[in-house]
Amino acid sequence: MATSEFTTAPARLRFRVVLASMVGLWACYFLLTTLRGTIVGLEMQDELMWRRAIVSLAGVAVTFAMWLVLRLFDNRALWVKIVATLVVALPASVLIAQANQMVFADIESRVVEKIGESQGVRIRRDEAGNVLVDVPGLPGQYDDPEGAGGGASADPAPTAARTITLARAPTGFDRWRQLSDIALGRYFLLLAWASLYLALLAGAQAKAAERREGEFRRAAKASELRSLRYQVNPHFLFNTLNSLSALVMTGKVDRAEQMIQSISNFYRHSLADDPTSDVSLAEEFELQRHYLEIEAVRFPDRLRWEVDLPPELAQARIPGMILQPLIENSVKYAIAPFKKPVMIRLAARAEYGRLVVSVSDNGPGASKDSQHGFGIGLANVRDRLEARFGMDASIASGTTDGGYLTELRLPLGPHG
Repeated sequence: MATSEFTTAPARLRFRVVLASMVGLWACYFLLTTLRGTIVGLEMQDELMWRRAIVSLAGVAVTFAMWLVLRLFDNRALWVKIVATLVVALPASVLIAQANQMVFADIESRVVEKIGESQGVRIRRDEAGNVLVDVPGLPGQYDDPEGAGGGASADPAPTAARTITLARAPTGFDRWRQLSDIALGRYFLLLAWASLYLALLAGAQAKAAERREGEFRRAAKASELRSLRYQVNPHFLFNTLNSLSALVMTGKVDRAEQMIQSISNFYRHSLADDPTSDVSLAEEFELQRHYLEIEAVRFPDRLRWEVDLPPELAQARIPGMILQPLIENSVKYAIAPFKKPVMIRLAARAEYGRLVVSVSDNGPGASKDSQHGFGIGLANVRDRLEARFGMDASIASGTTDGGYLTELRLPLGPHG
């Protein structure tokens, strides 16, 4: 019996997709911050750009570490994924903020000094971290410790330079506040990436679910087909053994031996392949020829048959043993109850791009009181066609002027 293996492994995003999303996020960050710096006219763009590049690379590394944690929740409920994202993004954003401060630590002092030079003053940072500005003495002002009674000078000298504290060194709280401000921006950036990741993961899981559903559907259909086909063999075997028993009991040993040989050929062909698989039309017609040979032993003077298979349709595909119940019906209703010779005709043709296979007989079993078209035979064929092709196949059966006809219309498979 054929078995089906289902895909039960959890759905995962491909690593290259995840990596591409990280690199894309931080590449956008790099480009947008550089564009912003150009627009507002920040100084020292070359110095800033390579530092932004380092921060972006650090961002990719931290985001990768964040992904290693989030992927542990890939198969959990959505609310669990959201909570995990909100929690994991917090330390990740702090790490990126710290990297940002470390990389840009010295650039701030250099920018401040450059601004002071452009304004004609000296701005510097002392060892304690305070930002100081040295303001030179203003002309026209004097150092006059004696006050107004000291007399006037013909060439007044400027006052001495003064140092003013622009900003005191940040305390521990100030550093934490600066770090928090940077981390907050990076936090939302990481949440944006996590939203993209969860969306991509949901898409991958939806596709995986569709694949699993398709596998289950195909397995269920294969099981149904096996069940339907296995209904045929016991029914056929029961009738054949009864006929063989009758031949033996009546002393018709030669016919019994002939039937045994035909039965052997029939089962060798019918059991050779997967019972749910399609076979070529030529193989199916050959199988039915073996069946008719078996029945011809029972009815040597009444059973005749002919086959019409165009060469160009020989390799068209058809469900295996789909025709046997139809031929069996002809034998049962048109030949067995009567003494008149009957011709069973098996034919195939292409019509409007579809394969039409017909089984007909010219026996008297087509009378209005006949039950030719009823029983499990036609029902089995109909159910197998529906399970295999759905609405793409049909079966029509009924009396004709010269007997009884059943036609199958199904998709025309490849021809060799």
